[in-house]
Amino acid sequence: MTAALWSWRVALLLVLLPLFGQSFHYIKDLKPLWALSKAFPILSLPLILPVLTRRHTPLVFDWLLVLLWLVLTTSIIGMFTFDQNFMLGLSAQVKLLPMLYALSFLGMLLLVRPTAQELLFAFACCAILTFTILFLLWALAPQSWYATGYEMGDAPLLSADDRGNRIRMPMYFGMIALFTLNRRLLKRPDWRTGLLLLIALALIVGVVRTRSVVLASMATLAVVIFMEAPPRWRIGAIIVAILGALVMLQIPYVQSAFDTSAASGFNIREVTAAKSIGFLGQNPLLWLFGAGTITSLDPGGLAKYFNHFFFLADITWLGVVFEFGLVGAGLFLFLLARTWLFGRNLRQSMDSPGLGGLQDYVLFTVIQSPLYSTMTLQPGEIGVIAASFVYCVILMRDRQAGETLAG
Repeated sequence: MTAALWSWRVALLLVLLPLFGQSFHYIKDLKPLWALSKAFPILSLPLILPVLTRRHTPLVFDWLLVLLWLVLTTSIIGMFTFDQNFMLGLSAQVKLLPMLYALSFLGMLLLVRPTAQELLFAFACCAILTFTILFLLWALAPQSWYATGYEMGDAPLLSADDRGNRIRMPMYFGMIALFTLNRRLLKRPDWRTGLLLLIALALIVGVVRTRSVVLASMATLAVVIFMEAPPRWRIGAIIVAILGALVMLQIPYVQSAFDTSAASGFNIREVTAAKSIGFLGQNPLLWLFGAGTITSLDPGGLAKYFNHFFFLADITWLGVVFEFGLVGAGLFLFLLARTWLFGRNLRQSMDSPGLGGLQDYVLFTVIQSPLYSTMTLQPGEIGVIAASFVYCVILMRDRQAGETLAG
């Protein structure tokens, strides 16, 4: 079955999926791929044409409208808030351009026309590559490769800090695979699937060591197991989830997620939050529509403006409200909810563990959002999932239309 799925379409997806999934977007150690990832939203723009010329394409135009609103309103507001011209304000929102992947990835799928099985197989192959590279780096990388001193804001691929040696491997495909394995285990219990699930979890917890990923993945698994497991399993699922949480909380770096001491950097985030709230003040318009932000072309940025290590990502949803307002935060939540519900409806007609894994990644993003703001830092991840869902609906419609004509 696996050998039969290999084709030029799968090979092309293996090359392009990591770019659409923003796998290299923050890996400055791989400068050519990092630069290509930054430019890819623009380079892939022509792929939008098949989507724009197609009738009745659901969901993805919601993404386009939300992108236009967020980029234009915050760029204009930033002109007045931070005394910069419109083009500089526009440059501050380049991080949102991967939202276009909801359209360009769909356009690529419409041109290449993989089957649903080939598409999900490509996701699985990317996950296998992710875990293989992660394991090889952990096993073979010498200690000299692990950075011990780096500036605030930098995130080297390999680093050694108070959590020990850790590898900041982009885990987009790895997490989707984890949730897919969980779905497969719920659908058809098998010791081999359970073993693969445990190995994936061990690598995430023991090697990646990212607190938000570990906590959110465990919570997502617990929610999905509770919701999808047969009723007679649910009590056991609750017990397993509680025991798993207790075990995870014994890990020092996981415990540190709740540390409010100065050593944990909590005081920096606390000051950032206080300055953000103070800046928005009593102005209802700023709270509703945001204050925008300073262009990344300014080397000082918000840190210089506020005379503080000021990073909006540190304060997650408050940072989103600061920049885009309550309206913008609501629009991000709307896209997440709309994509999750669209995936749920799709699975009523075309279900598989792979599609379930994609849907669960959207839930994972919501659960993780109080600790890490994926929708402002890596919106292309959810955009690709939205495009995949829409493409599967198009495949179903085309098949039904063909059967109607044949009948």
